[in-house]
Amino acid sequence: MAYASDVEAADALHQKYKTLKSEVGKVIIGQDETVRLLLTAIFSRGHCLLIGVPGLAKTLLISTLSQVLDLQFNRIQFTPDLMPSDILGAETLDKDRNLRFVKGAIFSNIILADEINRTPPKTQAALLESMQEYAVTVAGVRYPLPLPFFVLATQNPIEQEGTYPLPEAQLDRFMFSVYLDYPSFEEELSVVKNTTSDKKVSLDKIINGEEILYFQDLIRRVPVADNVMEYAVRLVHKTRPNKPLATALTNDYLDWGAGPRASQYLILGAKCHALLHGKYSPDIEDVKAVSVAVLGHRIVRNFKAEAENLSAKQIIEKLW
Repeated sequence: MAYASDVEAADALHQKYKTLKSEVGKVIIGQDETVRLLLTAIFSRGHCLLIGVPGLAKTLLISTLSQVLDLQFNRIQFTPDLMPSDILGAETLDKDRNLRFVKGAIFSNIILADEINRTPPKTQAALLESMQEYAVTVAGVRYPLPLPFFVLATQNPIEQEGTYPLPEAQLDRFMFSVYLDYPSFEEELSVVKNTTSDKKVSLDKIINGEEILYFQDLIRRVPVADNVMEYAVRLVHKTRPNKPLATALTNDYLDWGAGPRASQYLILGAKCHALLHGKYSPDIEDVKAVSVAVLGHRIVRNFKAEAENLSAKQIIEKLW
């Protein structure tokens, strides 16, 4: 795969994105915003945390994406008794009594970490290490993971009994947090019609792993104007209570603000969002388009915000 220039490659990515959305839409009804953010994260070399009630087709969505992206897909159901070795793999004795490493479920391109908050911190940390390092270490030996590598972790927001919430430092490893809402009446009607018949849908493979890796590098080469860079960093600084750029809203409603990784992901996400939508460089609107997903899980609301039912999304949009 070779393009004459980065501009030609950017045009190709824009067309691929439109085709990908159309292909995913054969199976997934609605959820356009979720699909946009997931694809943005994949092309930006980031990971996603998906928060939604059961039955909203989270598994179907990610398996559909893996098919149209022509990538390997594994689903790991997180439970209280899941051990790190169940995810990473372990050394075992073969028939000749030699130690042999048996790879765990993490060795795949796309990982669905289902209900990550149902497993103890030690097992959560095993997954989060692989997300950061793109490799696992077992018995002192480092094993690289297949690339591209993308983790979509899900959390159920309504059943909190027997859960182990991810600490803020670990939440920070995820590029985006995406809140999956109920479908509209018309969307749910379409879902029921499509899933209660014998209708079969065949999906085309639109892009492969090699192309994804190429586009991930392309996005890092996208130029960004100084005013856009400054806007992104200023927006992150506005979330930090009692700091020079903090607003009255921040001081009143936030206990904690976002760290420097948020600024990095805002720019990366804005670059990718621009290319996916046919632009060659991001503007402030591209930063805003990814800001809620980047900052939503990085700010900590205080009691007053919760008492007044002020969501993270509302706070972020007021800081624009």
